[in-house]
Amino acid sequence: MGQALYRKYRSKSLAEIIGQEHITQTLEQALKQGRISHAYLFTGPRGVGKTSIARIWAHEINSLPYTDDSAHLDIIEIDAASNRRIDEIRELRDKVYMAPVSAKYKVYIIDEVHMLTREAFNALLKTLEEPPAHVVFILATTDVHKLPDTIISRTQRFTFKPAEKDKVTALLRTIAKSEGLRVNDEALELLAEHGEGSFRDSVSLLDQARNQGSKIEGADVARLLGIPPDEALQELMAIITNNSGPAALMGTIRSLYDQGYQAAAIAKRLGQMLRAQVIEGVATMESESAFRLLGQLIEVPVSHDPERFLEIVLLRANPHTYKTHVHRPSVVAEPETVQESEPVSESTEVPVKSTSKDKPKGASNSALLDPTIWPEVLQALKLRHNTLYSVVRMAQPEFSGSDTLKLAFAFAFHQKRIKENSNQQKLANIIHEITGQTVTIEAVTDKTANPFRTADTPDKVTAGRSKAKPLTSDLSSISNIFGDAELLES
Repeated sequence: MGQALYRKYRSKSLAEIIGQEHITQTLEQALKQGRISHAYLFTGPRGVGKTSIARIWAHEINSLPYTDDSAHLDIIEIDAASNRRIDEIRELRDKVYMAPVSAKYKVYIIDEVHMLTREAFNALLKTLEEPPAHVVFILATTDVHKLPDTIISRTQRFTFKPAEKDKVTALLRTIAKSEGLRVNDEALELLAEHGEGSFRDSVSLLDQARNQGSKIEGADVARLLGIPPDEALQELMAIITNNSGPAALMGTIRSLYDQGYQAAAIAKRLGQMLRAQVIEGVATMESESAFRLLGQLIEVPVSHDPERFLEIVLLRANPHTYKTHVHRPSVVAEPETVQESEPVSESTEVPVKSTSKDKPKGASNSALLDPTIWPEVLQALKLRHNTLYSVVRMAQPEFSGSDTLKLAFAFAFHQKRIKENSNQQKLANIIHEITGQTVTIEAVTDKTANPFRTADTPDKVTAGRSKAKPLTSDLSSISNIFGDAELLES
């Protein structure tokens, strides 16, 4: 059985401890001056060296060599999580008065000391207050607030810091080199970041990642950790800031869920990206909206239903969600009674159902792919394949001849979805049903592409139509969100 990397590379001396110099230097000076306390308290987050320093210090004050497998009768380790009752502490209290077997000090290392019961703490208190001269206690805990003040006040307390990312990355690089692993900088940074300030957790992740092979890249670590791709998250931010509407937003979120990414991971990575944008001053959201979204994303992992909570948070951040109208269900107006603030010209653009039946006899096949069919194609997709509709509606369509439909997307994430054979077939089937024409679909990425609904150049997406007067802002907002719908009196 192979040895875990975090055990193999555990520090063997105070000089080898990384990131806790404020503690190791103090202990080294105390050792030189012979000032050994009767009780020490090591507090701080997990995986930063509390237990390692406790073991090293127990051997140093006894002038004993230390290895990871070292065992000595006068150095006793107690796990308070499984020896937390008063009976165990009473037994310890009775034994402390026995002299060491061969060492200068009998050292008791009590790990996770906060797990002791109140009665056990009371039994330990008197011993800590007036211990025999040959006994040293080293208490370690991650939850110092659970310790009685009477215990804390009778110890020398050392507070450990979370590991700095740069130092964790350097350690991982050293271990990878020793193990013959080729790990790029992106992968090392991801491992260090995901370790959340813990040397042990970061090294354990490297140990897990090396099962994928001797060459480890950032994408390998991202898949291992379940981190969603930045490309998809940038798309989510673009949908929110560009006011693209709930349908596009929900389609992208569902796509991430379908690929196995968890809501907590999506929220965490999205929060990291937005935080970086705010700090660098390049955020596309208003400061107040960005701060509110950051606060809500933090709450996603601890919510009762993370997936639904994430959806609500992102929908709230999308201004388009709020553009709704109030109506009285009992009063219904006929469509022709709707009046504009100004007379509507005869050239007003209205979606017209265009099918092969409407084409005059003798019309060329190219007419069947006139762009005026696009609203009908989107509507059919929305009714039959809603997830696919949320992707296709982000495209800028370009009709070439009679048998080719070119869809340009601003994001490669959308383009990849359309390149899937099943999605192309669904779209081609709907176009065939509407026009009677078999088409070939091409999907490309173009950062300048604009979705159909926001196209600025009529000749690209509304060829053959006259220049239209825009609808009123409220009616346009409703149409963007819900598609064609019956207008109710407000």
